[in-house]
Amino acid sequence: MMGRLSGRTALITGAARGIGYAISQRFAAEGAHLALTDIDEDGVSAAARTLDVSGAEHLSARIDVADIASSRTRIEALIDELGHLDILVNNAGFVRHTTAFDCTEQEWDLMVDINLKGVFFCAQSVLPHMRDRRAGAIVNLSSLAAKTGGVAAAPPYGAAKAGVSALTVHLAKVMAPFGVRVNALAPGVIDTDMVRGMASAGHDDLAKQIPLGGQGRAEDVANAALFLASDEARHITGEIVDVNGGLWMD
Repeated sequence: MMGRLSGRTALITGAARGIGYAISQRFAAEGAHLALTDIDEDGVSAAARTLDVSGAEHLSARIDVADIASSRTRIEALIDELGHLDILVNNAGFVRHTTAFDCTEQEWDLMVDINLKGVFFCAQSVLPHMRDRRAGAIVNLSSLAAKTGGVAAAPPYGAAKAGVSALTVHLAKVMAPFGVRVNALAPGVIDTDMVRGMASAGHDDLAKQIPLGGQGRAEDVANAALFLASDEARHITGEIVDVNGGLWMD
């Protein structure tokens, strides 16, 4: 089935590469009109151009999700350009390997600001619009680290992603009366540049333990995001969907 997002608009953060770009590709293929954002302005602009294959002109903009005032202003402007917003994907994330023994305040603040605070305030920027339209879907990116405590990830990363999971449930309860669904994905070990950069931190060992065999691909997460954003998930909200090959089962 194609065209599952025909006529829909979507704003995706962290869309220049990796999971965010894979989600953008999948949504575009299903007919969505996109606003791609990333802190890497040149990268996200190039990403948007690669999706303009059927006459569609997708938007792109530089957004640093940790800069709340600026990101709010830019998101509101993008919604105006799109005409309306049906879907928000809070994908932008950042991890730097550190441990409970050597994590600095700067590293803690940076990872929490991007991975948790940024998710909340990007969502807050679109909530009034979706509430007034009484429609919409938000897909947040949590992580396996939220459930395991971040065995191979930094303590602030796992803590922030656990916050994203809790925030997802909260927003789902708040927005359900307005017909807005809020769900999250919890990827495991996915073959992206960010995970490759963490190989020495234990991700390679985790990958060997995956019951379905080997790391997942960004496209695996994108397919799950498409389902949650589409009408096929019309009766699903407040869920954290694992995409981890069975590395964690609950």
